[in-house]
Amino acid sequence: MTSSTQTAPRAPQAKPPVRVGDRVFSGTALFAGSMILVTLAAVTIFLVVQSLPGITASSEKASLLDTNFWDYVWPLTFGTVWASFLAIIIAVPLSVSVALFISHYAPRKLAQALGYVVDLLAAVPSVVFGLWGIMVLAPSAQPIYSWLMTNMGWFPLFAGETAVGRSIFTAAIVLAVMIVPIITAICREIFLQTPRLHEEAALALGATRWEMVKMAVFPFGRSGIVSASMLGLGRALGETMAVAMVLSATGAISFKLFTSQNPSTIPANIALTFPEAYGTNVNVLIATGLILFIVTFAVNALARWIVSRRKEFSGAN
Repeated sequence: MTSSTQTAPRAPQAKPPVRVGDRVFSGTALFAGSMILVTLAAVTIFLVVQSLPGITASSEKASLLDTNFWDYVWPLTFGTVWASFLAIIIAVPLSVSVALFISHYAPRKLAQALGYVVDLLAAVPSVVFGLWGIMVLAPSAQPIYSWLMTNMGWFPLFAGETAVGRSIFTAAIVLAVMIVPIITAICREIFLQTPRLHEEAALALGATRWEMVKMAVFPFGRSGIVSASMLGLGRALGETMAVAMVLSATGAISFKLFTSQNPSTIPANIALTFPEAYGTNVNVLIATGLILFIVTFAVNALARWIVSRRKEFSGAN
């Protein structure tokens, strides 16, 4: 049977009017996002253009160079990576332990107080850490370095004749203290986002609290720990004043931790050398900044790649 009434076609609905506030907000967000890319491109172009005279310069044009640019920058790059690597080795286990204690072991009031203290450490200026390193840590650590060098000098990292407090290891400790708040804060938030059902399921199967952490918390927060560590590594790579104040640098390439023959870092070298630099020497220092820029960019890219591999098992989901 055919219906006597036919449904009339629906008229196309008109689009709702766009409000002025929405347009302003959308334009502002687009402008802000674009300015990040513009700023990054401007910095990159500046570094590349200003670095070319320094990279191609000889010792006759730049007094900083003994032979060529690459012989000059290699010890600085080594010192930057070596000090930051030591700092990460010290900071990551400590940061993860503190974050885990705050998120899963400490009572609520104690956890809130510790979290506040950790966040407060991130606001301490780097020059304060440098003063602490040169006036407190270096004199206090020198006897320990001497004992390790005397009794464990057979180990290559502890070898040497005379131990000094202002060594690469002291600088690494200062860097580790500086990046601990960053890594701890991120790991703490990641651990707190662990699905409650995962934790309760592990405990229901008879797991202890530590076994629950290994089965539920660490697998969930692995990518977050990696990204937090890489963020801290980026901070350590670019740190200037604390390292310049603590480290007694000679420009040598050495893995020994407690001797006076310490490689310098790129940021510290720029800070100490730039006030007296002139002519092509300025271009040489800018070129070393370009090397640091490339290293930091590579570290951040690696962190993003690691995190993206486990994005389906992140706190967002």
